[in-house]
Amino acid sequence: MPKRQRQQQLAREIEDNPFVTDEELTRKFKVSIQTIRLDRLELGIPELRERMKLMAERSYDQIQSMPLHEVIGDIIDLQLDKSGISIFEIREEHVFSRTKIARGHHIFSQANSLAIAVINNEKALTASADIRFIRPVRLWEKCIAKAYVRSISGQKGKAKVEVFTYVGEEMVFQGNFLIYRFAKEMTGEE
Repeated sequence: MPKRQRQQQLAREIEDNPFVTDEELTRKFKVSIQTIRLDRLELGIPELRERMKLMAERSYDQIQSMPLHEVIGDIIDLQLDKSGISIFEIREEHVFSRTKIARGHHIFSQANSLAIAVINNEKALTASADIRFIRPVRLWEKCIAKAYVRSISGQKGKAKVEVFTYVGEEMVFQGNFLIYRFAKEMTGEE
């Protein structure tokens, strides 16, 4: 494939999926990682970490329901009471030492904290969760969780939030969360 055509396709691919890694692009375009990096450099496209930081800085609502540092993963996009996206890289401390497979509670925690973070209320807690692990997640894989608020009953009632977690384009986790939205009277505050 000619360089110009490859670079056009590379730019489209990154625009369609800003979370795509250089390694994934190497496999897709069947070129070396150095070629991908040079193409990105010529096109002025930053590396994955920089793209993530730029997306995070660009636009998202402020979390109301919990402090940002309590969210598991990095929030990339957040539209309160609508949707949210977070990314979480599986590291050594998240896996079983023998199998290098992520412990399930880390995958669940990313989805659960995103389900709470997407709620536009100062106090929100998980009432219930119906979850399904679809395939094991391995060391160094990046989990992209996408949350969607499906319904809200009353201003201070319950919200149904659906979360899908992907590695690349493959779904690895699905969860349906029922989130309580507390009124101040319920928390004992004045």
